[in-house]
Amino acid sequence: MGEKFLTHYQVLGLARTATERDVKIAYRKAAKIAHPDRGGDPAVFRQITAAYETLVDPAKRHAYDKSYGSGRPAAAPSGGSAHAQAREGYRGGYGTPGRAGAGSRAGSAEGTGFTTRHTSGPRPTAGDPAVYVPSYESLAPGETPLMPRPAAAQPVHGAPRKRGLFGASSRLAREARTAQLVMQQVLPGIPAARLINGLTAPHGAGYVDHVLVSGYRMAVIGSMLVPNGAFRWDGSTLVHGSKVVAPPELIAATRAFQELFPECNVTAWVCVHSNTGNLFEPVIDYARGTAPDGSSTVNVANAARFTREVKHFLAAGPSPNVVDLSILDRLLGGMY
Repeated sequence: MGEKFLTHYQVLGLARTATERDVKIAYRKAAKIAHPDRGGDPAVFRQITAAYETLVDPAKRHAYDKSYGSGRPAAAPSGGSAHAQAREGYRGGYGTPGRAGAGSRAGSAEGTGFTTRHTSGPRPTAGDPAVYVPSYESLAPGETPLMPRPAAAQPVHGAPRKRGLFGASSRLAREARTAQLVMQQVLPGIPAARLINGLTAPHGAGYVDHVLVSGYRMAVIGSMLVPNGAFRWDGSTLVHGSKVVAPPELIAATRAFQELFPECNVTAWVCVHSNTGNLFEPVIDYARGTAPDGSSTVNVANAARFTREVKHFLAAGPSPNVVDLSILDRLLGGMY
């Protein structure tokens, strides 16, 4: 598996917290090595220049971060001599992404275009200690990590934030209940799982309440609060007697996340809370083929089943103990 995608930050060997001065210094160092007049690869130099032009402009940089690094994707070069020269000559910058690319991952990524690399020894489990990719221990002296280790080790990022004028309090209450549920019943058993709250939806399609990621599986999460009773899920709506309730619209955002993070298996989950506070309510009956087992684009379940199924979905991934810093870093850029 070769390198698949480099963000502008990776191209310049910068953390997302880099200042404008840091961007300029990194650009000058990288450009000296990759400039065609010095025997560098023109494609690499264009990549470096595009990264600089975006990150040095505050407005462009903000828009790029909110697009999860999709504004101008930097496809990794094929690895010619100029590329190798840049990577060896500038270890503090352009050399960094080599370890951040897909080729450095232990285990397999689930997205299309990747092949599985079998390794000897027992398969990692979700309960294993978190492993960071790229490893902090593999950094060369003076090399900047993709993100600070304390931030990468933090299991929860961001918080539900007020937006809009109507229904904000009830929405915040729903989001808080779901976040609390994940923090209490999912995160303790999966050390590598990271919960990110309050994100802008990809491609400007509104907002996403939560994203939960572990290894190369990603859950896009929304919440509902419904009266107690018996419901039926037909694959698109919840039916309660004569009333039909549509879940939060997550399909567009989920497909966009899948496009942006092809190395991940991305699915949507809706946690349905009852106003009684009982995790096993409401009772939901499922039409054939719509059970919330992670096989559908959108999976709907009450709080008890939601936590059980999401836990299983994350744990069943190929590398559930991995914290991929590139994925986490891009997700944090999308917080509003």
